[in-house]
Amino acid sequence: MKLLVTGGAGFIGSNYIRHVLDEYPDYHIINLDKLTYAGNLETLRDIESSDRYSFIKGDICDKNVLDNAEFDAIIHFAAESHVDRSILDATPFLQTNVLGTYNLLEIARQRDCTFLHVSTDEVYGSIEEGLFTEGSPLMPNSPYAASKASSDMLVRSYVETHKLKAMMTRCSNNYGPYQFPEKLIPLFIINALNGKPVPVYGDGMNVRDWIYVLDHNKAVDAVLHKGTPGEVYNIGSRNERPNIDIVKLLLEKVAAKLGRDKDEMLGLINYVEDRKGHDRRYAIDPSKIESRLGWKPETDFEAGISETIEWYLSNQEWWKRVISGEYMEYYKTQYGEDL
Repeated sequence: MKLLVTGGAGFIGSNYIRHVLDEYPDYHIINLDKLTYAGNLETLRDIESSDRYSFIKGDICDKNVLDNAEFDAIIHFAAESHVDRSILDATPFLQTNVLGTYNLLEIARQRDCTFLHVSTDEVYGSIEEGLFTEGSPLMPNSPYAASKASSDMLVRSYVETHKLKAMMTRCSNNYGPYQFPEKLIPLFIINALNGKPVPVYGDGMNVRDWIYVLDHNKAVDAVLHKGTPGEVYNIGSRNERPNIDIVKLLLEKVAAKLGRDKDEMLGLINYVEDRKGHDRRYAIDPSKIESRLGWKPETDFEAGISETIEWYLSNQEWWKRVISGEYMEYYKTQYGEDL
């Protein structure tokens, strides 16, 4: 197969590309990425010379960007994805996540190819008890989540109206190597390594389900090859934890790896004003993908966190380049201090 992967220079997309090239010797990947602040081709330096990989720098909002590309399926990761940024300015989220998805759907319709839309559990909103299923109503609470819910509805409409061979996944919070440092886990690892405060929103008791990025990508792969057109698949690891527990675990593990005092490291926790519309709890039921497609997460959370910390320790040149320039200005605006 020849796969078009949008957003392949980002965190999840780049890990997906590497997984596919490792898993399928006869597959070819076309990576389409605009290379915004979170896109980084250094992430794929080890495979850029492969004759099974090619890169197109382009915007999914450009209707002509794929005129000369041939592919059998579109795996759509490209998105503006950071909630805090969507609160500051929702415009790029609407452009990329809604209009960009529309453009790709039109291309898939015209070419009659498979379309796999990678979405998020945030479209369901917050839940106090129980689990979200694929049939739960969409109740997004942030501009980011609303833009993703809008793109989900567009995909559904193309399935119903145009009989497009499209599927959707909605995944819980990812972590792992190459994640951009605005996200919680890499942000706190890097701040801990630098002895900087780690900003915790509100009381730190917001609950998230965490999944290792490779487990997520194996689930996406299962949906691509075995999923049913028109279906939605929740992807989660049944690993719900309050944010403050994640923070403490990260700081304790970093302290152990660096031989530093644990209590001194925990003293870096800095509670800050809660963000607007902060969802209290995300919790999704992955039973459908487990029972129908035979997928299950494989990575133990604490083992995955240890591997992730080790990766950031061993790849400091990568993230030091990432946290320069535009990102530095964003961080200062968001948290009132330099990184």
